[in-house]
Amino acid sequence: MSRHPTRHRPTVVEVDLEAIRHNVRRLKPAGAELMAVVKADAYGHGDVPVARAALEAGASWLGVALVEEGLALREAGISARILVLSELPRGAEAEAVRADLTPTVYTEEGVEALAREARAAGRALPVHVKLDTGMHRVGLWPPERAVELCRLVVERGLELEGLWTHFASAESDEPTTLAQLERFLRAAWAVREAGLRPRLLHAANSAATIRFPKAHLDLVRPGAAVYGLAAGPGLAEGLRPAMTLRSRVSFVKRLEAGERLSYGHRYRLGRDAWVATVPVGYADGYPRALSNRAEVLIRGRRHRVAGIVTMDQLLVDCGDDPVVPGDEVVLLGAQGSERITAEELAEHAGTIGYEIVTAISARVPREHVG
Repeated sequence: MSRHPTRHRPTVVEVDLEAIRHNVRRLKPAGAELMAVVKADAYGHGDVPVARAALEAGASWLGVALVEEGLALREAGISARILVLSELPRGAEAEAVRADLTPTVYTEEGVEALAREARAAGRALPVHVKLDTGMHRVGLWPPERAVELCRLVVERGLELEGLWTHFASAESDEPTTLAQLERFLRAAWAVREAGLRPRLLHAANSAATIRFPKAHLDLVRPGAAVYGLAAGPGLAEGLRPAMTLRSRVSFVKRLEAGERLSYGHRYRLGRDAWVATVPVGYADGYPRALSNRAEVLIRGRRHRVAGIVTMDQLLVDCGDDPVVPGDEVVLLGAQGSERITAEELAEHAGTIGYEIVTAISARVPREHVG
């Protein structure tokens, strides 16, 4: 489904919802629930269709970063449990409670604000307490204070439903990950010894879901892996990339050896060549850092992005391969037997695959298939 009622430019993101379902089924452990993290418009894939596909495949929770993201899912008619992964901004409590979003808490102020709102609404409100076990982004620090904060949650009339943490380097650092897990489990044990009984303990992101079965606990929270992205080296085996970014050749010319292309003339043709123009640029989220480095697929063959990527268009050196206006161009995804992955583009751009897919801008329509 396109976000634009009329579309004239051929540039589009295609999202394979069957790939989402496949990945969720593959990632869900026996004996544990799965939360599909659909923040940032489902990593650029379209939050509502992806959320529905993930739930159909066995996810029982959705995770979002912002209250606004949770509200958008509710407005689309999605009734599944939704965890807001950071403490609510002050003033957002009433709307979050009305929308039945599940808040994360890690400060006394956060607990008190939610307790006031829950009393005003006359309802029990489940919350999840987040512990900082070494990531040092957000969460209760040190985690040995878990009993204190969890007791406050219960005393203020809130329901202590979950206790959780987040790993800093599960994709690459086993000792640190296991140390974080051990610290979390010690804190969880202390909470339960104090007579407090959270129903859900959760810690595993995508990398930990794949690499560390002992971290599965009661719930896993994959994000990148849901979309078939590699959460780290070798961590995409058996997963299916869900996103394709494609366009079509809009213009072709034959240029002689020695001609220089695009802004700054930073690409020089080494021989006579066909040069194709493609209506994709950095305003669409195709990084300028890919200039003169990345490749695209045309007629099943790889061709170099030639010259600086401009705001709305880029050029492709097609050599002697005949191309014509209207030929399909795949910038991310598969064509024939070739595939360009988000990780490949990320390596050229000096970033990670997550940034490649989430950076594709809203002016590129999303079409959902499968």
